Amino acid sequence: MLIDAHAHLDKYGDLLDKALQEIDQQQIFTIATAMDVASYSELQRISARSDLILPTFGIHPRRAPEYVNRLREVSLLIEQSSAIGEIGLDFHWVDDSSQYPAQLKVLEYFFAAAREQKKIVNLHTKGAEKQILDLLERHDIRRSIIHWYSGPLDILRAAIQFGAYFTIGVEVLYSDSIKAIAQEIPNHLLLTETDNPGGLKWLKGIVGMPNVIEKVGQALADLHGVSVAWVEQTVQENLLRLIRGDPWLTQVEQLLLKR
Repeated sequence: MLIDAHAHLDKYGDLLDKALQEIDQQQIFTIATAMDVASYSELQRISARSDLILPTFGIHPRRAPEYVNRLREVSLLIEQSSAIGEIGLDFHWVDDSSQYPAQLKVLEYFFAAAREQKKIVNLHTKGAEKQILDLLERHDIRRSIIHWYSGPLDILRAAIQFGAYFTIGVEVLYSDSIKAIAQEIPNHLLLTETDNPGGLKWLKGIVGMPNVIEKVGQALADLHGVSVAWVEQTVQENLLRLIRGDPWLTQVEQLLLKR
């Protein structure tokens, strides 16, 4: 089975039906990450159309200022969600540093919930890689997916030592720096993603569809000198290891074991 560990299915608009058709036809298990309350509500509706979609609740760092004083309001959604994401910090694309305290407060609230509820977190780290690693260690968050890492190699290696999982996505098709990062990630911590539909749109101006995950797998196979089947099997085994024994994700574990 193909694994897309980070996508935004609620952003497809008129292309949603086509995207869902590709997910079902190509058997792409998709972790659909939310950016705020509205997107999570939409993802819940979308996930009812396919058992291959896992909706997860998070507040993206760009949305943090809107929610920093409303965290009690979202606590029930955190409890309802089987995993947490997209959450994190962004000190790169968000250039207004006055927003950083709000980002930090929201992230720490989610980390506290993740630790208490023993849930996986799906993380945005752009420009704040060291800060997030420090927070993972401080809050003892042992099951994390770091999405589209593009930061310093020394922090990458430290996060690898900590045991974080990392997604490689569509930028590996074009970027030597992402290829170098992909080569640093141990096989047992590797996941794949698309960040659809916006990942390819940001890179190449085209809407990313679910089946681009196949090209990501091919690029990783070429990079490591292995077969595409080996990459797909390795990524699926990694996701299974990450969720094994998680009471929130029992159905996902059973689904992956059957395919």
